[in-house]
Amino acid sequence: MNIYRRNINSFFFNESAMATNKKTANIPDEIKEKLASLDTALAQIETVFQPLLRTSQSELYEKLDAMDKAKLELAGVYTINSLFWTYLNICGVNPKEHGVKQELDRIKSYMDRAKNIQDLAKAPKIDKAASKRFVKSALWKAAQKQASEADKQGETTPSTDKTEAPSTSKADTEDSKNTEPPSKKRRKR
Repeated sequence: MNIYRRNINSFFFNESAMATNKKTANIPDEIKEKLASLDTALAQIETVFQPLLRTSQSELYEKLDAMDKAKLELAGVYTINSLFWTYLNICGVNPKEHGVKQELDRIKSYMDRAKNIQDLAKAPKIDKAASKRFVKSALWKAAQKQASEADKQGETTPSTDKTEAPSTSKADTEDSKNTEPPSKKRRKR
């Protein structure tokens, strides 16, 4: 990076070089401003990448988990292809008609997949046992309410009828002996 910045600075911003080189003397000021902003951007990129460039790749990979490794690789590949896109633009080639466009789209799709995987890992998990207890308790309350309404009217309901099929599980036989909701029985145990 330093080589490119030195070349840009010496070629475009050195007054003695501009005076001797007739090609650069005719450069409009707005292009000089854009080149100055390019130089500033290159300096910023260099400072951002310094910590990454100081450590070896093996040391860096030891510190990262699999998802961070994938994100690092995707960011690197995307950066390289974006710089190639910029290079094609500078050379006057339409990058939309070049293969780099498909490559960038492919990398973006992989980045989306990595983000989806990361979002799934952060998604809340469902406690199936707790949800079964909630449903069972709610059904028990509804059955008791229905039974009390039927008793008021003098009718029998399927939940109070004694002709139900016998249960084979131990928990169901305990439920039939006790008239408390399942949540209260668990607390007494």
